[in-house]
Amino acid sequence: MKRTMNSAFFRTALAAVMAAAIPMAPALADGPVAVRAPADEAAALAADRASILAMAGDYKVTFDFRETTPWRADYTPIPSKISGGHESVRVIEDSPRRIVLQHLLVVPGENGKSMVIKHWRQDWVYEPESVLVYAGNGKWVLEDVPERMRAGRWSQTVWQTDDSPRYGGWGQWTEEGGVRRWRSNWTWRPLARRDAVRMPPYDRYLAINRHSPSPAGWIHWQDNIKMGPEDGKVGGKLVPFVQESVLNTYVKASDYDVKAADAYWAATSSYWAAVRAAWDAAIARGKGVSVAEVAETGSASGERLMAFADDIQAGKLSTPQAITKARAIIAQVTGN
Repeated sequence: MKRTMNSAFFRTALAAVMAAAIPMAPALADGPVAVRAPADEAAALAADRASILAMAGDYKVTFDFRETTPWRADYTPIPSKISGGHESVRVIEDSPRRIVLQHLLVVPGENGKSMVIKHWRQDWVYEPESVLVYAGNGKWVLEDVPERMRAGRWSQTVWQTDDSPRYGGWGQWTEEGGVRRWRSNWTWRPLARRDAVRMPPYDRYLAINRHSPSPAGWIHWQDNIKMGPEDGKVGGKLVPFVQESVLNTYVKASDYDVKAADAYWAATSSYWAAVRAAWDAAIARGKGVSVAEVAETGSASGERLMAFADDIQAGKLSTPQAITKARAIIAQVTGN
């Protein structure tokens, strides 16, 4: 009898431990946002919007990349890397339920003339019905957000330098321990240039993204599982290779050529608005989009669409001419 009871106790305890060890998608673990009174809903929405809009400004940025835990015995983590630069982040769209932020990288050049590189873009949408997600091998699809998980949450869609898609996710802004934070669900992402150019055995990330305002600016923390086909063949079973922690720290700064960023955007913003519209139309037609990934430039359209913007600012192309060329390139690389 005693032995039977001990065995039953052991099985129950083991089951409890195993259940606790099974990871859950963080957003699903949080559950739906409870229904809020109108005044509480308005206050929460205002606080969320303030946190997103607070990311706009001029910054010294530090990028800290660290592969930490290998998930395969035959994989050795690469050395940690810290880099940085200066970025100006501008609000290019602001409506009650949608905010769009454009990042502009400013690089010191020769003879005191700065070079501006249009960097990534982030679109925030409140209570989204769907989000554009990475499906692997140059393919992105519109995926429904579970209806019960929409209320009170924001999607964040991140775009490449040429406004082609990168990744999307959804999550809730919360305050815990006095710290405001938005945390995504698990999201798939294509490799960043820093990895893609090395031709590693993995070919995508499974990630959680977190954004938090800080007294000095804000942080973007990425918890990445670097995934790839087990047999090295496209379409093979995906397995984890290594865990990576990425911390991007944005600290308010004015000791760089902010005027160069604003001059670039003043010259090219109409062009980029048309480029965004062309991508949106392609995505809507296909309920997603396919674009070949290129290690150096992110996408098959990257180098050309970026060059047209530079030509506008240099006076080599008019904005209408550049828009016509860009639309043709987007149609070519997407096949629609």
